[in-house]
Amino acid sequence: MSDTAVAVGAWESLFRAQVTVMRELNARFPTDEISFNEYDVLFNLSNQPGRSARIRDLTRHLLLTQPSISRLVDRLASRGIVAKHSDPGDGRGIIVSMTDEGSALYRRTAVSHAAAIAERVGGSLDHDELVALTDLCTRLRAGSSGGDPETDEGAVSAPGTDGTA
Repeated sequence: MSDTAVAVGAWESLFRAQVTVMRELNARFPTDEISFNEYDVLFNLSNQPGRSARIRDLTRHLLLTQPSISRLVDRLASRGIVAKHSDPGDGRGIIVSMTDEGSALYRRTAVSHAAAIAERVGGSLDHDELVALTDLCTRLRAGSSGGDPETDEGAVSAPGTDGTA
């Protein structure tokens, strides 16, 4: 088999695994208080200094378009889960901050969601395989540029895997 065929087969396997696992985790999402995508916003804010980020910076970490993220943030703000502020350094930018209510909701949800992830992913792979998968995915995200996958455009987090309680 050619290197191209092997790479395409690996991509197909990775893509199908990701879709399957995401659908299962979405179906098992532990709360009706927020959606899976709203949780992802809270997860990403929880990893930012001061639990705040510009909307454009959130876009780098979410699998949604910027207009979709803006609408999602508006819904969260209307419920008091996040607050929106003008960026003092750039009046065109909007900073989103997790409120105390949002932080409490995130922590309640994260515990159950992390347990579902551990059961689904950890139930399929042993410890060494999980470590190898993490390494492989990190290398894949970094790509040929050798860049830092945490800061590269398009880096995506796995919601609830930070163990935050």
